[in-house]
Amino acid sequence: MLHCSNCAPSVSAQRCLQRGSLQAAARPFSGGGGRAGRRKAGRAPHAKPSTGTKEDLTPLEVLQRENELLRETISTADTAIGELEGQLQEGGGEHGASLASSSSPEAHLTPEEYWSPEQQAVEGGYADTYGPISPLPEHDGTECLKWDESLWSHADHFRYRWNVFKGLRSAIDANEGGLDKFSQGYKYYGLNRGEHEGKQGIWYREWAPGARALALLGEFNAWEPKPEHWALKNDFGVWSLFLPDGADGSPVIAHRTKVKVRVETAYGEIVERIPAWVKWATQEWNEVQFNGVYYAPPKVGAPGALPDAETSYTFRYPRPPRPRAMRIYECHVGMSSAEPKINSYLEFRRDMLPRIRALGYNTIQIMAIQEHAYYGSFGYHVTNFFAASSRCGTPDELKAMIDEAHHLGLTVLMDVVHSHASKNTNDGINMFDGTESGYFHGGGRGYHWMWDSRCFNYGNWETLRFLLSNARWWVDEYKFDGYRFDGVTSMMYHHHGLQMAFTGNYDEYFGMATDVEAVAYLMLVNQLLHDVFPSVTTIGEDVSGMPTFCRPVAEGGVGFDYRLQMAIADKWIELLSEKPDDQWQMGDIAHTLTNRRYAEPCVGYAESHDQALVGDKTIAFWLMDAAMYDSMSLDSSSPVVDRGIALHKMIRLVTLALGGEGYLNFMGNEFGHPEWIDFPRDDTYDPSTGEFVPGNNGSMEKCRRRWDLADMETLKYKYMQACDRAMNHLDKAFSFSSAQHQYISRKDEGDKMLVVERGDLVFVFNFHPVNSFSDYRVGAFLPGPYKVALSSDEQVFGGWRNVSKEYDVEYATSAGGDHDSRPHSFTVYAPSRTVAVYAPAEFCDAKADQGGYGIPGLGVKGRGPYFSP
Repeated sequence: MLHCSNCAPSVSAQRCLQRGSLQAAARPFSGGGGRAGRRKAGRAPHAKPSTGTKEDLTPLEVLQRENELLRETISTADTAIGELEGQLQEGGGEHGASLASSSSPEAHLTPEEYWSPEQQAVEGGYADTYGPISPLPEHDGTECLKWDESLWSHADHFRYRWNVFKGLRSAIDANEGGLDKFSQGYKYYGLNRGEHEGKQGIWYREWAPGARALALLGEFNAWEPKPEHWALKNDFGVWSLFLPDGADGSPVIAHRTKVKVRVETAYGEIVERIPAWVKWATQEWNEVQFNGVYYAPPKVGAPGALPDAETSYTFRYPRPPRPRAMRIYECHVGMSSAEPKINSYLEFRRDMLPRIRALGYNTIQIMAIQEHAYYGSFGYHVTNFFAASSRCGTPDELKAMIDEAHHLGLTVLMDVVHSHASKNTNDGINMFDGTESGYFHGGGRGYHWMWDSRCFNYGNWETLRFLLSNARWWVDEYKFDGYRFDGVTSMMYHHHGLQMAFTGNYDEYFGMATDVEAVAYLMLVNQLLHDVFPSVTTIGEDVSGMPTFCRPVAEGGVGFDYRLQMAIADKWIELLSEKPDDQWQMGDIAHTLTNRRYAEPCVGYAESHDQALVGDKTIAFWLMDAAMYDSMSLDSSSPVVDRGIALHKMIRLVTLALGGEGYLNFMGNEFGHPEWIDFPRDDTYDPSTGEFVPGNNGSMEKCRRRWDLADMETLKYKYMQACDRAMNHLDKAFSFSSAQHQYISRKDEGDKMLVVERGDLVFVFNFHPVNSFSDYRVGAFLPGPYKVALSSDEQVFGGWRNVSKEYDVEYATSAGGDHDSRPHSFTVYAPSRTVAVYAPAEFCDAKADQGGYGIPGLGVKGRGPYFSP
């Protein structure tokens, strides 16, 4: 019941009380579980009024009359509640703000519904609308140099690179009907339904120029090809075979049955391969090798209905709008369970997607989707480029997972590997027709000695078709929203970036060491994706810092939307492993976080999957190590853990604030996961050194994520997770990570203070291990007053509440004085090993997290001034 000791009930409220119905009226109308279940009070659609006495009414009319009276009571109570709220607000009652919040249209929303709105279903199902391929601009490839005049010293290289790209694009237009058609090779190659001489059936086509003969075999012909199962070869090395449907109209190859290709090589050897364009490949529990699978469900499911063995999935939800700033949750479906097992797409859909949404991330980046015969490769030794990993389920179950992510407002990126391929000949495309080259370079150029894998020949026509079609396939068929391109540095240079320390000298990027054909391919694939799918996002993993990497292809740039800012993670590991806290240099940290090219966006991260794998250590492990096993209980005390949790929060927030225009975290690292990742593996040898590497007897014990630790109220892991969640929602509210305004006003090496402006916010970091500072003056671009919007010292984050939004202190600014070269300044208390974020007071609410949709520890009014999911 609503109550305020300072206010008497209004007349209408008194009438409600007299009728004994205020409590009942205050309950939400329970017509369903959510917003759709609540209807505005009023006459029922089918209520029939009656003027007769109760004795004259039928039982149905009596019930209708009682329902009508109940609705009138609810309507009266709504009015009374509104009047009470107005009186509370006018009277300045301490519960006024929260009471007003509780009656707002959003009052009944969960934090997830409020901060991460769901996408509405498309009637009849969702289908993409494709954009046209843009024409080639009439310039010489040097338009991108306007962002860096010093690049004119290498203008000839840009002209040469542009001519290579332009030549490939022109040849595709002239010989293949354009880039749009060329990139849909998956509709022609592999196994596809089609027609021949008026008959319906299955076409199989394969490029294998070195083969003498090629036949299709599988369960459909008892693994022994008949004469009609041998293919014919054309002048371009393409083999074709048509299998007409049976007399009853059913396909000769049944859905989900196994297939392979028998190849007679140029040397007379008979080998069996999996079709290069196969759309699914599976491994039986009692077999070592994979088999190709003909995957063509005979039934079409209703939009959003989970698929069964015979039914395809139909997408129901549209792609979310491209995020203003990406907060990426890097994840691996297989190892996402708390149990030591391989998790499934549907389990990830059910358990992980709501968790990611609740944490405030707006993008998931999924690793290891392309099929890979060796699970321990983390998906980087791809064997079947068009096949979704069968370990986690069927292709349609993956589609259901992606569609649900879109429903929850999550953008879905895929980690795509076009930098190299597995050298596995039995399961992959290496030596498909018996020759060393095929899709790859021959000789030493075609072998990556460190990764023990094959290197693509990006100047080969069919390699271009294969890779461009592959890039389009996953976005078109599965509705991925873009890619993180793996190993791009390895692609762009003949030396693969190995044993190469890039200093920033332009000769390192534009010279004989550059693989211009590979760069031209990257330009082609970026143009294709951005033209056909305008909302797509591409991120390149490039450690070299190639200039113009993130400038549009139309300018002569490589065309990526973001570059992974890989140096940041290396810097944190360097500091944690080599230097005590009191030797950390604020200027060095600030330089590393902001050292990126102008007008070329970056995704910053403190740690990714690389730091979590065996052979490396996560930030939490570097900070706390063995103490994580003994001192993470709330009733235990450990200075090591106190330091670790404090710095874990600060490192992540300073990386989000300064590290780029996007942010990335690997799953589990947000709560300081205590274990490394160790995939099940056997004994092996390092291909680059020959050193023996012991296995783990195929154990999955370390190939999982212990979500139970983060969710356990008695453990301290929850503190790090809560802070990570709050900082993500702070970015939702203020969109500071995408703000153009970024200024570091103080880098004090003695005080270990770092004061940062990003957007409208002022971040005050005190990295000093012991010293706290009272009345510490910090600069600001905007005039005050300011309030604390977020503090790592909140109790809900495991802090000591020395600086807390709960005190609701207003910080007035002083104009002039030119403190730290800023037009305004104010004084704060800066405890050691804490960060406090100050926002304009008008956007702050100390009690914001006390409402139903508040985020614990976050003091932002509503959804903030620049809300972006």
